[in-house]
Amino acid sequence: MTSNDPILESDLNAYVDDQLAVGRRIEVEAYLSERPDVAAQMMRDLRVRDELRLALADHRTVAREATRDAARLLERSLSHRRVFSAFRRAAAIALFVAAGWTAHAVLGPFGATEVVASTPPPAFVEEAVRAHKTTLLRDTMASQPEIETFDPAEIRSATAIVLPELPKGWGVVDTQVFPSAYGPSVELVLEPKKDERLSLFAVRPGSFAVQHVLLFHADNARAAYWQIGDVAYALVSESRKADDLAQTARDLSRTLY
Repeated sequence: MTSNDPILESDLNAYVDDQLAVGRRIEVEAYLSERPDVAAQMMRDLRVRDELRLALADHRTVAREATRDAARLLERSLSHRRVFSAFRRAAAIALFVAAGWTAHAVLGPFGATEVVASTPPPAFVEEAVRAHKTTLLRDTMASQPEIETFDPAEIRSATAIVLPELPKGWGVVDTQVFPSAYGPSVELVLEPKKDERLSLFAVRPGSFAVQHVLLFHADNARAAYWQIGDVAYALVSESRKADDLAQTARDLSRTLY
């Protein structure tokens, strides 16, 4: 009998105290059968437990008061060891939480770095890159006119997506609305300076999160992505360096507060 649940120290303690269901006891015993050292320690704990129960259940088998006192001390010692173990785990968790809040305070909620995320990016990032490449393709087709009209209030009313405030001097070359799994997504083709194109993609990914800016490389394109609440954003470029793109995304994210 196997299980995907890991065997924790609390399971071992509960095993010693006869507080596990039969199924979980079998899983613990399978775990112990593969770990002789842990099993030996468990056997010692079980022996001490049984001796304590015998000593405390039948006082007539204990000839001296001092022996009963020693048994009670041993019982308290084992109990304290389990409490200390639980406290140690709680302290470790508290330490990690404190470290996270310290980093949050020092770096800010959207601290961007040049490090590319080691885990696969969310699906919306790949959607953003595809939308960016589609836009580049559309630019080469005379039959696909650009839509330069940009009204953030209208977009918010129609899609429930709030777009970042663009820096002064940036132009909006094209505005497109695409279908997605959790409602429409929006792509803006931006022109920060002459002959430079960036794509700003915004979508509701179907989950609530606060995610600082991360980087993703796909072929010749780079995407700096983040999420605030139930809306996610991706800034895509084929010309900007990673650190510059991440910093630009970080600046845009701050306008959403």
